[in-house]
Parts: sequence; C-alpha cells; structure tokens
Amino acid sequence: MRTHTKETQATLTPSDALKYLHEGNYRFVNNLKSNRNLLQQVNETRDGQFPFATILSCIDSRTSAELVFDQGLGDIFSIRIAGNIINEDILGSMEFACKIAGSKLIVVLGHSKCGAIKGACDNVQLGNLSTLLNKIQPSVYFEREIVEDRTSSNGEFVNNVAHIQVKRSVEAIIERSMILREMIAEKKIGVIGAFYDVETGTVEFMEDTFMFGEIKHVYLAVDGELTTGKETEETTAATAG
Repeated sequence: MRTHTKETQATLTPSDALKYLHEGNYRFVNNLKSNRNLLQQVNETRDGQFPFATILSCIDSRTSAELVFDQGLGDIFSIRIAGNIINEDILGSMEFACKIAGSKLIVVLGHSKCGAIKGACDNVQLGNLSTLLNKIQPSVYFEREIVEDRTSSNGEFVNNVAHIQVKRSVEAIIERSMILREMIAEKKIGVIGAFYDVETGTVEFMEDTFMFGEIKHVYLAVDGELTTGKETEETTAATAG
C-alpha cells in the first residue's frame, strides 16, 4: 500500500475516504492485511503527513482504529478518549485535522461492551472519571427502550446507550464547532458515526448520521425515540433563538 501524499489527499472526497475505511475493515475481518513496509512509510512521512480521515474512538485496547481499518502510518488521525466523548480539546484536534491538515472525513467510532458506557449506566463515582462519565449520562437518560435492569449487567441496555452516545457525539461536533459545521455544509468534509463489534471485528457505519453538504440533527421525540432530521430554516432559526 502506498503512503498518501498531498496530491492524493487533495483528490479524495469524503465518499472515497469512507470507501477506504469500508475496504480496510473488510480486510481486517477477513485477515487480509495489506502488505506494508512500515519503515518505508516512516521515511515517506518524515517531512509531512496527509491523512484522509480522522477517527474519534474509545481508549479501549481492542479498538485501535489503525488496526480495525487496516491503515498504515500517515493514513488517519486517531483521537482516543473513553466513551468517545466530545470536548473542546477533541474539537480542536478535529479542526486541526480537517482545516489545517486536509482530512476529508470524521468518524465517531463507538463499540460494544464499552467500559465507559457501563460505568455511566451504573453511575460510577471515582475521582476525575466521574467528570468524564457525567458527559455520557444524557445518553443513558435518552435510552427509553429498556424499562427493567438499566445497569451494565444488561447487554442490550449497554449496547443501546453506546449507539446513542455515538449519535450525540456526532451532533456535538456540528453544534459546538462552527469551523467543522461550515466545512460540512460547504462539502469540504463529511462526518459519520460508526460502531465496532468487539466480538466479530466488524464496523457498522451508521448511515443515518452521515453528513455531507447538509446538516442533520438528532432529536428526542415525544415518545422517547431518537430520530434524525434535516436542518431547515425553521430549525436553524429556533436553534439560534
């Protein structure tokens, strides 16, 4: 596999980047790892890097984005934090990756059996960890499907909350970064949520979260179900007001 250059990066679209990640995960799941000379890539990237995608994922040791998407040195920016939450530092990193370094796609990658999600489900209180888990608590609240055993011992509940957390993080990117929001609206970059299964190695891309050229929002409907809707002039005005 060849290392990305400034020229190859410039010709890529968000759809191309998404295709590369799809293909990379397919290789990973089927044990078809690309043949790379990593030392050669070290040499080829010594004067600069031109990653085609930016992946926000959890710190979980089983979810290394470079591995699950079969990418090499200089291919992707990897941002990792427990529970794939969004804060100003994460947003700043994404803004650098896209606005300055030319990345074409942002992926928020959640995963099954996430320890941070389980901690939030159980309302764990532990030093600075509590502050982080508090940022996940709204996802626990928005999960309305499970009525009984809303704890980490219920795998279905944990899985539902983890999916909601991905959608909330995608939403937070467009709500809290005007730079990234404008780049999406201007079709310079795309953003999408995804979910990694630690049992199979498969990544599910959440197509309803994909944004490229139009801004969409995730709402909590009256009946408690999360729905995705396109932004309209009315919703823009309501948000601004």
